[in-house]
Amino acid sequence: MRRFARILCPVLLLGLLSPRAGAAELALAGKSAVLMDAATGTVIYESNSHEALAPASVTKVMTMLLIMEAIDSGKIGWEDSVTASEAAAAKGGSQIYLKVGETMSVTDMLKSIAVSSANDCACAMAEHIAGSEGAFVERMNSRAAELGMVDTHFVNCTGLDDGPDAASHRTSAYDIALMSRELIKNHPDIKKFTTIWMDTVRGGAFGLSNTNKLIRFYSGATGLKTGYTSGAGYCLSATALRDGMELIAVVMGAPSGAERNAACKSLLDYGFANYALIDPSLGDTPWVPVKLGSLPSVDARLGQEGSLLIDKGKKSGVTTEIRMEPYLDAPVQEGQRVGTLTLKAGEETLRELPLVAARQVDRLTYGQIFTRVLRKAAMAKDPV
Repeated sequence: MRRFARILCPVLLLGLLSPRAGAAELALAGKSAVLMDAATGTVIYESNSHEALAPASVTKVMTMLLIMEAIDSGKIGWEDSVTASEAAAAKGGSQIYLKVGETMSVTDMLKSIAVSSANDCACAMAEHIAGSEGAFVERMNSRAAELGMVDTHFVNCTGLDDGPDAASHRTSAYDIALMSRELIKNHPDIKKFTTIWMDTVRGGAFGLSNTNKLIRFYSGATGLKTGYTSGAGYCLSATALRDGMELIAVVMGAPSGAERNAACKSLLDYGFANYALIDPSLGDTPWVPVKLGSLPSVDARLGQEGSLLIDKGKKSGVTTEIRMEPYLDAPVQEGQRVGTLTLKAGEETLRELPLVAARQVDRLTYGQIFTRVLRKAAMAKDPV
């Protein structure tokens, strides 16, 4: 029978996560910046990250999030028809020039928002989902509060700053990273649109070109949203995926588009060069004996999933230590804690994760116990 109370398994991980001197040397244009790991939400770099600034069309990250939530919840469908109102058709700035009464599918509306930052489509979708842009903006602010975006107050769904209340339309680089993370982690279908370089709508009659040039010129780019007004300057939430790690780089208030793109590229380059993700794994399935159980033992599984961000600059051998209970008394409930997995670098603990029972194990009844005793007694007799 397999028995163990402790297992030490060497794994090829990289070192502990820690600040690097090189981060302070990043020369970034813009008023604020953040670099965040999408899987864990860890902030790798930040500069004035909580300063409330005008975000311009990066606002549409929240607009796209609410659209994707409506789609994924079944409230609206990809091929639903959306009708342009007078308010939508009157939107200025980036647009696809919707005409009053024109209809377009949710798919093409979202494509136009994600690729060409179409303000008219953003307004049409807001009205389609919430009845009016004002009601949609209330949902934007409510969702921002749920995500912990304490630096944020939206007044429209586009980021246009030509309204009388535009001065109060504000968010921060950190808050943009939060809503960007929510969008790409929980609604990955958005990348079908944010990774488009060029496409068309209206049956090929109207061309779209991505305002995010990193999509074409940065390896692994997955999105996400650009923004520019004269008041906000050049802003960008840039996402990219390499070797299983996705990063979010946010820059606000850069003086030019080229400097904005260069700043996000520098942030992403820094993150990919210095950090990596690991996913704790059990290897061989651990188990623990069960006394008086309907099964003699129960397998264990990780009770908490989650990646760990590792600093490549501190390469060292990391071990996985598994400690199991010596035995359990039946009944055992599924999800009941049965051990602990610990990731360690030398003597330093990186993370502890619970190990739990993979299934329920009932307690034997008195009749079952009696039957087992008789069977064992019969097997113990010498053959005649």
